[in-house]
Amino acid sequence: MPASMLSLASLWRYPIKSMMGEELNSAIITDNGILGDRSYALLDLETDKIVSAKNPKKWPKIFSFHARYIEAPALEKEPPPVWITLPDGRIIRTDQADAEQQLSIALKRTIGLRNKAAQHASLEQYWPEYEGESTEISDETISVAADDGSFFDYASLHILTTASLIKLQQIYPGGRFEARRFRPNLVIATPGEQIGFIENDWVGKTLAIDGVKLLVTDPCPRCVMPTLAQGDLAKDAKILRTISENTVHVPFAGKALPSIGVYAQVIQPGEIRRGSMVVIE
Repeated sequence: MPASMLSLASLWRYPIKSMMGEELNSAIITDNGILGDRSYALLDLETDKIVSAKNPKKWPKIFSFHARYIEAPALEKEPPPVWITLPDGRIIRTDQADAEQQLSIALKRTIGLRNKAAQHASLEQYWPEYEGESTEISDETISVAADDGSFFDYASLHILTTASLIKLQQIYPGGRFEARRFRPNLVIATPGEQIGFIENDWVGKTLAIDGVKLLVTDPCPRCVMPTLAQGDLAKDAKILRTISENTVHVPFAGKALPSIGVYAQVIQPGEIRRGSMVVIE
């Protein structure tokens, strides 16, 4: 790969917020990100908060749930039902009559299934550095930079490079820095000689992929989620401490925060495919 070339290494969609998702060979990019991404979320009916792995003290098993569409989402149509594989291996469909009951039993709380976020919807976020203090759990508004009714944490697209993953591995050789720890939508492969947090320099620039254009808006600040166990990836608190090596200014937050990857907004929709060239404009 020539030094100037970047390519799209992988594509990821998460049908239900905070559950494991599905890897794609291609994806339709709409004005609000990958078609079908975070189309559903679970709602804690006791608190009216969106269920999120950002509070693992309340939802320690949510990353053991896997979600995949029963058929590909289509433009101008409601999202199709989703197969959910529960931690015990049982599979349910989101459109079956007892889906919410089954999810409530599995999560040991009263759960609702939603395909549109309420106005000013929020989630709870755990901050390990404030363990035992009143600020240990915060209330965070979702989808600040995404369409109303969506379930994104902030923006509708999250991009990560292999250069950042390699750099993190160099800093902490004992860790496992696979892309799935960070739940990106797009993973961009960089030339072997490019190692470092190169996305930091992309803020304000445009990425072109197969005619799709994405404006990079902010670094992606990190919380406890990448430290949690996911499949065969073990829980590892040192992951977050390693990320702090890349503490940079985040425009939407107005301060410097430990960050990996970047957020982007769609300025020209279309379809993208794995392996396609990525051009920085």
